[in-house]
Amino acid sequence: MRICVINPNTATAMTDVIAVAARSVARPDAEIVAVTSSMGPASIESHYDEALAVPGLLRAIAEHPDHDGYLIACFGDPGLDAAREAADAPVMGIAEAAMHLAAPLGRGFSIVTTLDRTIGRAGDLVEHYGFARRCRGIHACDIPVLELESNPATAEILEKACREALHADGSDVIVLGCAGMADLAHRISGTIGAPVIDGVAAGVGMLSSMAAMGLHTGTASGEFATPPAKIYSGPLEDFGKP
Repeated sequence: MRICVINPNTATAMTDVIAVAARSVARPDAEIVAVTSSMGPASIESHYDEALAVPGLLRAIAEHPDHDGYLIACFGDPGLDAAREAADAPVMGIAEAAMHLAAPLGRGFSIVTTLDRTIGRAGDLVEHYGFARRCRGIHACDIPVLELESNPATAEILEKACREALHADGSDVIVLGCAGMADLAHRISGTIGAPVIDGVAAGVGMLSSMAAMGLHTGTASGEFATPPAKIYSGPLEDFGKP
């Protein structure tokens, strides 16, 4: 099976981190294809960024057909519904995957994300995915996405934020709120003594299971069927299907 992991920002260094995390949990029969978006923002830290990341995400899916699953490696899960319409295989977002995996591991989980301004979006997704009763709190470590790799204190700052979130919320599990944190999940789990869920690993595991079971996105209602053909104009002209 082949799982396409798409970084919807244009930072190739982050894609490298994501790819290592994905391959570390991949099944022996799974090939991980890590893709960096060819257009859009260098990092995704706002609603504006998310909106402008979606065309690049959809282009990446179109350019990588015939995969058994697609993972959107951004915790805002940008363009998830549109991606499900565009792809011929199941699509997961890392926030969705991480919350589903965290829920059965304790009475409640806390999310630790990057900047304060992303807390609202994470809260929207908690509600949207039906985890309002399980999510005990959402916290920011105040490290911008592109500084996660360059800041020598990232691991210590994130570990402290995770430990404080556990105690403040009375939660049992931590969900990391950025794909750029993927390489730190195992280390932090060992130091704080609690499960730490990285959505990249969670998503790869879930998509691999779906592929092994022969599952696909349901289209009986018509909502996730291939979008109707129409003409697009301006910079989006190439996205039209006349």
